[in-house]
Amino acid sequence: MAIVSNTVNYLDQDTLLEGYFAYDDEIAGIRPVVLIHHAWAGRDEFVSNKARKLAELGYLAFATDMYGKGVLGRSPEENGRLMQPFMQDRALLQRRLHAAIATARLLPWADNDRFAAMGFCFGGLCALDLARTGVDILGVVAFHGLLIPPENIPDPQIKAKVLVLHGHDDPMAPPEQVLALQTELTRAGADWQMHVYGGTLHAFTNPVANDPAFGTVYQASADKRSWQAMQNFFTEIFA
Repeated sequence: MAIVSNTVNYLDQDTLLEGYFAYDDEIAGIRPVVLIHHAWAGRDEFVSNKARKLAELGYLAFATDMYGKGVLGRSPEENGRLMQPFMQDRALLQRRLHAAIATARLLPWADNDRFAAMGFCFGGLCALDLARTGVDILGVVAFHGLLIPPENIPDPQIKAKVLVLHGHDDPMAPPEQVLALQTELTRAGADWQMHVYGGTLHAFTNPVANDPAFGTVYQASADKRSWQAMQNFFTEIFA
């Protein structure tokens, strides 16, 4: 196994973005592609590490950039300021998601018939919004994602299979939002499933999350179970 990784610049209109890709150089030919959408701080080492782990599983992993090349938040306040424009303008968010897909499709190792997307926290919302646009990919996975639906797509028609991995005690996605998402996905005709982990808060996959008052706490068992659920999902959709 020889994991190769690098960055690639791409554009959304006039905004310069920087993606991070990883793949196993010992695998010959094209392979399934998994886009990884970052949390509210930006494209950081957390998603770069996930890209390398996905490469070890045989995928071409592409960690997308929502904010711009080199833009990273350094505090919860700054992270919130970076994320807010995309929460307020979901059409902007969705356009930027499609810019990342267009870039990943150009990579020489990409199997353009086998694409999926995943994301963490804000990135989970990104993965769900990508599905809501009706994009023709095989599946999306949201890890402790934000579940607020976009106003600009009131009646989505979802082609991708959907896997939602959720902490039952997540204060940023309360039960009423969970039920609303289930109703939305059903009305959209989606093939969806949701795994809910008891005693689990937001950011349960992030080992440095340790702020119970804010609602973000790492949960090792949910982290392990959700990663296994993701692997099972990808094995199914890429078969």
